[in-house]
Amino acid sequence: MPNNQFDSLDCKILSLLSQNARKPFLEIARECGVSGAAVHQRIQKLSAQGVIQGFESLINPSAIGYETCAYIGFMLSDPTKASEVSEELRNIPEVVEVHYTTGKYDLLAKLYAHNNRHLLQIIHDRLQSLNAGRTETLISFKEEFRRPVPTDGYTQ
Repeated sequence: MPNNQFDSLDCKILSLLSQNARKPFLEIARECGVSGAAVHQRIQKLSAQGVIQGFESLINPSAIGYETCAYIGFMLSDPTKASEVSEELRNIPEVVEVHYTTGKYDLLAKLYAHNNRHLLQIIHDRLQSLNAGRTETLISFKEEFRRPVPTDGYTQ
């Protein structure tokens, strides 16, 4: 666990940024009751500490033709090869997340495909060629919600 110390201003800034990463620093400063320079310095500090890892735009996958979201659990035949399999998955553009997990799967990957036919093609042409072991595929019908991690009141 990191040794970062957060005060209420850090938490408020993180909360506001997690709601809208494009919110201008001056607007954040007004809402926090501090100067724009103070907000800028805090954001630089939080970035340097690795708390803020970047800013991203969330793109609606279906709006750009990716209608199928799937999670693929990997039960590796040789779990010591997990990092190698993870690196191979990094080379598949449709794979957007890979996690090391406990339980049934050694790795869990999230991917987007244009449709079920495209998903099957990815599985047959890209995933099976990894020779990693068994996989199990779960298709998501709908993302019900997504939210950032809570930041209010975090202190260490």
